[in-house]
Amino acid sequence: MAYVKNLFDKNFIEYASYVIRDRAIPDLEDGLKPVQRRVLHTLLGIDDGRFNKVANVVGQVMKYHPHGDASIYGALVNLANKEIFIEKQGNFGNMYTGDGASAPRYIECRLRPLTKDILYNPDITRYVPSYDGRGKEPVVFRAKLPLALVMGAEGIAVGMSTKILPHNIKEVIEAEKAYLSGKDFTLYPDFPTGGIIDVSNYNDGNGKIIGRAKLDTSDPKRIVITELPPGTNTESLTQSIEQATKSGKLKISSINDYTTNKVEIEIKLQRGVYAEDVIDALYAYTDCEMAISCNLLVIKDNMPVVMTATEVIKHSANQLKNILKDELEFERQKLKEKLHLRTLERIFIEERIYKSIEEMKTAEAVNKAVIKGFEPFKAELLREITDEDVEHLLKIPIRRISLYDINKNRQEVKEINDRLKEIGKLLKDLVGYAISWLDGISGKIADVLGEDYLKRKTSIKSFETVDVKEVVKRDISLRYDSKTGYLGTNVSTGTEVCKVTPFDRILIMRKSGIYNVCDVPEKLFVDKKMWYCGLSDKEELSKVLFTVIFRDNKTHYMYIKRCRITQFILNRDYSIIPENCEVCHIDTRNAFKFYVKYTPKPRQKQKSQEFHAGDYEEKGVKTLGVRLASKEADKVVLEMKTDPELL
Repeated sequence: MAYVKNLFDKNFIEYASYVIRDRAIPDLEDGLKPVQRRVLHTLLGIDDGRFNKVANVVGQVMKYHPHGDASIYGALVNLANKEIFIEKQGNFGNMYTGDGASAPRYIECRLRPLTKDILYNPDITRYVPSYDGRGKEPVVFRAKLPLALVMGAEGIAVGMSTKILPHNIKEVIEAEKAYLSGKDFTLYPDFPTGGIIDVSNYNDGNGKIIGRAKLDTSDPKRIVITELPPGTNTESLTQSIEQATKSGKLKISSINDYTTNKVEIEIKLQRGVYAEDVIDALYAYTDCEMAISCNLLVIKDNMPVVMTATEVIKHSANQLKNILKDELEFERQKLKEKLHLRTLERIFIEERIYKSIEEMKTAEAVNKAVIKGFEPFKAELLREITDEDVEHLLKIPIRRISLYDINKNRQEVKEINDRLKEIGKLLKDLVGYAISWLDGISGKIADVLGEDYLKRKTSIKSFETVDVKEVVKRDISLRYDSKTGYLGTNVSTGTEVCKVTPFDRILIMRKSGIYNVCDVPEKLFVDKKMWYCGLSDKEELSKVLFTVIFRDNKTHYMYIKRCRITQFILNRDYSIIPENCEVCHIDTRNAFKFYVKYTPKPRQKQKSQEFHAGDYEEKGVKTLGVRLASKEADKVVLEMKTDPELL
């Protein structure tokens, strides 16, 4: 058993780690999940400027992604609909209506050049073998923008989940520039479907937002929805409105969806109903208002970490500087190597060092002759000559030597040196270089995708959430039938207790003195005797004073207590009288008189006695009560004439 338990624990931990790191949670460095990274890696590999069938791309991705084609296809369509990386051709679905994309054999895509500017740095990116060892894939792309914030992400792993809301790419770029410049910045979500959001509780990416549809109420007899709240589409929104109408919560005559590439849902109102009367109900009962919780969980340094949007921006800005630095240093190294080779070629040809190898008969002698020929010119060289350098010189064709252009060489050397000086300046001012790069990429995005892509689509406003309990009308009849003992909204016989809503809770006082608070029932058996039933909200209950008259079953003495019920736990039974007692009467009037009939005893002249409830003080619900008299009692009556035996 111990072996099985250890094996189970080991396998579970490995599975959990795999799901968290390799499937559900995006990496902070490039903001991508593995399937998205493999899609882009494949498109980079097959990019020739022409469109590719999505089915073909999916098949190619399967060389790197050891899962079914459905997940790859879904990830590709999702990436393409983000617009920034993939250019699409054909029906990729409609984010407004919720319609899906066409089959992968019918649609095409190709990589946008922007992808290489933002993601592709093969010279400074670490690659690992693919799952079958036949190819190589990046561990992560070295992204120059925080794509987790730009695109958003959602995923459920083992024991954790992420919900990153998308942000406006222009605002993300401006936030990075502000951080690099030492200025403050604030970042809020932006959704492609537009709408209105309240970010009061956004909590920098780890709180929640309230989203609303944008409504056109210029015509008082109809409402037109022109923008959707986050996380919805016209189909789900229309269904929620129809359901609210059927349940009687909205007074709508018809609803029509005219959405194409713009949202247009027309709601026509019933006669005598106006737009201003329906708006609150739309927000309360339908998906026109949505609350979205967010949790900015990412993989950082191979571990899941909860971060804030501000921290992601700061990390990305510092990462951008490091990437630009690595690119510059790699370019500088290549230029120095190129400069060294051009210097070797010039000296080799100008000083006719190649002449010294004409009489050499072995490869070793040739190498020595070439190296010896450069000894007088060591001061001009950037480094020592290697065997690879000699091999490069010996491969220069005679035709090139005879047509060698010294001026062209000098011009090329000058350009290399100028670029090296420029790289030196950029390395000394990485912050300025990073800001200029951000300005440049912002301009490229505007040129490729248009200025509208950079504009904020979701409006930010502060508004109070509409409480359903405040909007709903208390118009449902709660009835009690004493003959059957049933109470509820579906009870058609008996008497009406009060008007309620589906969101109300009621307090029920049964015959035995047991009381509890519960949701409004459709049909509930309480007893054929019920002392009280009413709304249980604190404001209503604070007005109700219970006068409880009960008898001790041991002493047969009669007691009274007056109290209010202000504290309770839902669906929990309480007794308003002590143990071994029985209820004789419960009343909610502030003042009334009642009579106690005493048990007949030898030589006892007084058969009954009158009492006034108002003579007794109000006390707590847990008190034991006040004894009315030190005589054994049988029952309580409210009027003398109702019981002739008292005369």
